[in-house]
Amino acid sequence: MKKKVKTYTLDEVKDRALGKRGAPERDQYEYKLEMSIICDRIQKMRKEQKLTQGQLGKIVGVQKAQISKLESGAGNITIGTVVRVFSALGAHMEFKVVNKPKRKKAA
Repeated sequence: MKKKVKTYTLDEVKDRALGKRGAPERDQYEYKLEMSIICDRIQKMRKEQKLTQGQLGKIVGVQKAQISKLESGAGNITIGTVVRVFSALGAHMEFKVVNKPKRKKAA
């Protein structure tokens, strides 16, 4: 008789390793992951269009160093810069904002 192996969803693993959603460690992990995806996508699109970091920087109106930092995820990245870069690369961005249910106040 085979022993049944317990499987876990990715969220369950994250809950155990980093805490539930809203925990500081979990939020920091999720933020870094999302920024990594955005940075990788910018770099991939730039290379697909055969642009150097300097060329993209001139189109966007920033220095090459800022494009380099953006692609590597170093430093502070503003939404405005990300939007301008994606726009310069011919991409459309959409943001989704979801209201969280309000917590009930303790009586």
